[in-house]
Amino acid sequence: MGNIYTLGQNGTNKTVQKPVFISGNGSDLSNDEVLKGRAKRKFITQSMMLSLMDVAQEKGDIEKQKGYWNSYYCQSRVTSVDGRLYGNYCKNRFCTLCCSIRKAEIINRYYPIIEQWEEPYFVTLTVKACSAGRLRLMVKKVMQGFQRIKEKHKKNYQRGKGIKLIGVKSLECNFNPTKKTYNPHLHLIVANKKMAEILIQDWLKLWTPKFAQRQAQDMREIFNAETGLIEIIKYGSKIFTEPDIKKKGENASYQIYVSALDNILTAMKGIRIFERFGFNAEKKEEITIKEPQPVYNSEQWEFNPHLFDWQNTATAEVLTGYKPKPQLTAILSNCIDTTSQ
Repeated sequence: MGNIYTLGQNGTNKTVQKPVFISGNGSDLSNDEVLKGRAKRKFITQSMMLSLMDVAQEKGDIEKQKGYWNSYYCQSRVTSVDGRLYGNYCKNRFCTLCCSIRKAEIINRYYPIIEQWEEPYFVTLTVKACSAGRLRLMVKKVMQGFQRIKEKHKKNYQRGKGIKLIGVKSLECNFNPTKKTYNPHLHLIVANKKMAEILIQDWLKLWTPKFAQRQAQDMREIFNAETGLIEIIKYGSKIFTEPDIKKKGENASYQIYVSALDNILTAMKGIRIFERFGFNAEKKEEITIKEPQPVYNSEQWEFNPHLFDWQNTATAEVLTGYKPKPQLTAILSNCIDTTSQ
């Protein structure tokens, strides 16, 4: 009698996991606080993107809708393997997950340099607030104005007639919900007090009293380089705004003005938010982009907005254990204003 081969003998009853392809270095899974912070940012991003998509849809901006959808799904599905977490990033500036990565990169690159400056100063350069219709124009003029000041001092320094301005700058814009106005401005860290004074003096001369007042500008010494650097690395706008801008503390009633935020994001499109000037930073180490590699011992996690966390697709286990504070949940659920702009 010939050999009889059964399914069991052929091994077809064995479950073989399909390979999952990963690339990059991944993130460390051992730090619980970091993981919970990521879950918080994912929760905020998804809530914000849903509202921003409604605004973009109402304005008929299909391109913006696509961008918001990309951020909504950023890191929605992740893979864990050998104690590290992998996923794809949208890299949009309005995504809090991607902004946190960019923030860390900026700190790692520029903090060692700023720390060596003997007398670093924090400077704010601002102009008169404007309407939504003029915001794009004012943002461009703010950037062009600073460029003119920087180039003037660069030429004077090259001719031996002045000092070279050295620092980092970041563009930001606030929204005043009471007056329905926008305030584009620059935050800077410069190497010393003299540079801070020069910047404010030239800024006021450039804009004239009609558009810039001395009391609206600010300069102060920095005693902690890392704190100062963190302060100027913003998303380009303040997401949470108090209806009464004079009201601070625990009794403040926060609102999210998503239509105004959409206007700010539109006005800043294509404009570099953060940059250095007057010095060269060390080049970043070349990162070898690895081709996606197959792995077989991985776990898949999908973000569940009802649980505020990633959930294992096989076991329903949650990844971080994050639970948002009631105040944050209430703000994202009940305090989003889609009309003010």
